[in-house]
Amino acid sequence: MGVLNVTPDSFSDGGRYLDHDRAVAHGVQLAGYGADLVDVGGESTRPGALRPTVDEELARVVPVVERLTAQGVQVSVDTMRAVVAEAAVAAGAVLVNDVSGGLADADMFATVARLDVPYVLMHWRAHSAEMVDHTHYDDVVEDVATELSTQLAAAQAAGIDRGRIALDPGIGFSKTADQNWQVLAGLDRLHALGLPLLVATSRKRFLGHLLADDAGELRPPLERDDATTATTVLAAAGGAWCVRAHDARSTADAVRVVTRWAVAEQEVVTRG
Repeated sequence: MGVLNVTPDSFSDGGRYLDHDRAVAHGVQLAGYGADLVDVGGESTRPGALRPTVDEELARVVPVVERLTAQGVQVSVDTMRAVVAEAAVAAGAVLVNDVSGGLADADMFATVARLDVPYVLMHWRAHSAEMVDHTHYDDVVEDVATELSTQLAAAQAAGIDRGRIALDPGIGFSKTADQNWQVLAGLDRLHALGLPLLVATSRKRFLGHLLADDAGELRPPLERDDATTATTVLAAAGGAWCVRAHDARSTADAVRVVTRWAVAEQEVVTRG
């Protein structure tokens, strides 16, 4: 899943693809580099970000989705709003990626059920402006699994087919740097929920902390791609269904390596 932020304030590329022509060109490039889905989002979810109005989000997202799908690109929509999800699907989006896991909009589950499209349900506790105040967990992996299970049950009760749902542990959302690492290390416990997992680590702040210089200055977002690729390899090797990244070429290459390695391992076992 390639990231296409059509926002003025996303943490690593805010404003870069706000122009529709530039956004569409980049989306086509992401697909050409190997992204199976181009994830178009019109609302920044960086810590502290303020929400756009519904009209602003629609104006950013829908024309880009429509133009990309007209060029044969498979598009997902990254939104917490049911009305935006519905408009994007009408414009050609094939999947709804909801970072709030249905908690930000009471109409989301019913809307997705009616649209009958795949849905990514992410672990989420609060909007960006307040998420740093919601990082207390007794056991972060177990608590994330429990909270995902609660929302999963609600999604199914609203009519979303379980076979159309994937889960996202919400790396970077209401979690400290250490908690993000614990969640990644505990993916096997999340796999036990029995649904495909999407892992989204790309350029996130916890990587900046890891790569900070001796003075404690965080590595800038655009210089975190190598670390992102390392997490991609580990997540893919650990069975993730999908990885979401800004740098589609290196991510797709990494996934190909993991896949070929797994094939070779099976060949060795078979010959043995």
